[in-house]
Amino acid sequence: MSQVNYVTKETFDQMQAELQHMKGVDRPAASRAIAEAREKGDLKENAEYDAAKEAQGLLEAKIKQLETVIATARIVDESTIDTSKVSILTKVTLTNLATKKQVTYQIVSEKEANLKEQKISAASPIGNGLLGKAVGDIAEIKVPAGMIKFKVEKITA
Repeated sequence: MSQVNYVTKETFDQMQAELQHMKGVDRPAASRAIAEAREKGDLKENAEYDAAKEAQGLLEAKIKQLETVIATARIVDESTIDTSKVSILTKVTLTNLATKKQVTYQIVSEKEANLKEQKISAASPIGNGLLGKAVGDIAEIKVPAGMIKFKVEKITA
């Protein structure tokens, strides 16, 4: 998992704050829960202890994963984005050639993707299919539902 994750400064700061919270608040709470469950007696038949240990394992996995994402993160300065072609953090206005509907998406990292905010991951089929396209280009993108053709109308930062 050594792929580079391009993120904004804001997202990078949010990830660091989340990591600090997990390490400083959630991890000690998980340890306390295990200690409390251990005090209740026989560990072989102690469901509370098992649940606390499992929760701690999940927390440690989340911490490790977030540390990896932060370690491979590259902060992209939004003021230096090249809008001559679709790239990470650009906003692209598309026309679906089959339905003639227009939609605008911002191409972001997987961590920032949120379809409700019109932010799609560069790793998604549509995001990946649009990377490198210029205004006027037709992008033929294979999605689970079949092949979709989009015309790139506008690219902005």
